[in-house]
Amino acid sequence: MWAYEKRLEYPVNIKKKDLKMAKYLIAQYGGPDGELSAALQYLNQRYTMPDERGKALLTDIGTEELAHIEMIAAMISQLTSGASIEELENINMGAHFTMHDHALFPADPNGVPFQASYISATGDYIADLESDMASEQRARATYEHLMDLTSDPDLLAPLSFLRQREIVHYQRFKELRNYYLENKVK
Repeated sequence: MWAYEKRLEYPVNIKKKDLKMAKYLIAQYGGPDGELSAALQYLNQRYTMPDERGKALLTDIGTEELAHIEMIAAMISQLTSGASIEELENINMGAHFTMHDHALFPADPNGVPFQASYISATGDYIADLESDMASEQRARATYEHLMDLTSDPDLLAPLSFLRQREIVHYQRFKELRNYYLENKVK
């Protein structure tokens, strides 16, 4: 059971339209290393964790990833506010407009729709935690690349926050994996 707070985890208040950055940010919305993939991966894997400690961590982080999807959606929406069809066509998003108008749709920046194959779940909790650590590192790297593509402080602040959360998630997964290995949890 979740309780939804009607606010973003970190405020997003972007003032300048930037369609290129919006297109790039779609990587974290519906791409293979994005927030949707992470949320679904962790919320699925929690059922094969060996104890409540693991289930709780995966539930907590999976839930936070849902909050990150909301932040990314807010950023994309603000960056594209008022975009004309011609502007969308100029950044090769005419196909997106054709199918979705200005609506968000989980895909990567190339228009490849979100796929369930992005979600890793083996049933082996150590393998899954290792995969989760790698997922967090890939997401961190993607946020760093996105930060390199902008100088807008209104965009850099939430991107920096999201990057930092990936580092914290990595550390929490590593701590849990190490705990299981050290204590030979089965």
